[in-house]
Amino acid sequence: MHDIQTTSLSSQIYLHLRRQLMSARFQPGQRLKIRELAQSLGTSETPVREALIQLVKDGALEMKPGYYIRVRRLDLKEYIELRDIRFLMEPYAARKAIPHIDDAFLQSLSETHDKLIDAERSKDYSNALQYNYDFHFAVYRKSDMPQLIEILERLWIQVGPLLTLLYPHGHPTYDGVHQHLNIIEALEARDEKALSQAVECDLIEGGRNFVRHLTELEGQEIGG
Repeated sequence: MHDIQTTSLSSQIYLHLRRQLMSARFQPGQRLKIRELAQSLGTSETPVREALIQLVKDGALEMKPGYYIRVRRLDLKEYIELRDIRFLMEPYAARKAIPHIDDAFLQSLSETHDKLIDAERSKDYSNALQYNYDFHFAVYRKSDMPQLIEILERLWIQVGPLLTLLYPHGHPTYDGVHQHLNIIEALEARDEKALSQAVECDLIEGGRNFVRHLTELEGQEIGG
């Protein structure tokens, strides 16, 4: 019974840490100390250690010599590869969400976007990243495809920490209106083509300054 309880607690901690990674609550290279995490979560060290080891297997964390664990930092090539995969999967997830969308959901999605914009204006970047995650996964989870969501989450737990570098130097900009608004409009119209385009453009337009910033950082690190 003790092993079952420990496994269950480890799973809960694992899911909690996954959400924090996806919503950019950890920074690339940040060291995660098992004792400190256990104290903050009010639990013993064993389930925390098990959860961290699973996240190492997922590619979100890495174990360094001396057995300390830190958040893995993607390089530019890895980020671009994951973004290319997201180009294929996120528009698909959004399209599959269309049959499950109602007015109440669209209203909630619009409110999440408004919170994102307010957070950006007030330079509350931590919450801006949280609301961006909330916006996208609110849509994707409406697909009612748990296996697809699991795959997307595995991508986001790797990408999420890197997004802490998004603000202020890689701040998203758009050629027209914010692509989140286009996503909402396409969902409301049940327009699959427009929805796919809006999701793709959000990745391209919203991320171009970020890619430029990552390129500059990588150049500085090589030059240094």
